[in-house]
Amino acid sequence: MSAFRGRYFHTIDEKGRITFPARLREIFGEKYGRKVVLTNWAEYVLLVPFEEWRVIEEKAATHSLIDRQTREFHRYFISGAVDCTFDAQWRLLVPPELRKHGRLEKEIALVGMVKTIEIWNRELFDGHLSQTAAKIDESCDSIAERLGF
Repeated sequence: MSAFRGRYFHTIDEKGRITFPARLREIFGEKYGRKVVLTNWAEYVLLVPFEEWRVIEEKAATHSLIDRQTREFHRYFISGAVDCTFDAQWRLLVPPELRKHGRLEKEIALVGMVKTIEIWNRELFDGHLSQTAAKIDESCDSIAERLGF
């Protein structure tokens, strides 16, 4: 199974377009096609292939909107979603509101997360990765157990 993995450091142009690296393009070509969904999450923009997004929406739809946490999740995550399509040069236009949310100005990091890709401001990503590295030993045992290692 092809999965998104690795870290790729690129730039976003003045129009808000990101050219995707060859390895990520291969996975989209093999498995997903050119249609994706972008949405806000934490300090970054989350890219979800359209087929994977449909799974998220189907699961989200099974929860009652009477529940406040469900409404808040929908309001933040689902309502922030924008359908996007890679152009012929495998560039993706990030809408202005999402560029603002992720502080995507010039230097960016594309971070493969198996089924999704995180799009980070490079400086924020470097800081977050340093913080994670400092505490990774504390969480490895419980993560390994949950993954069945």
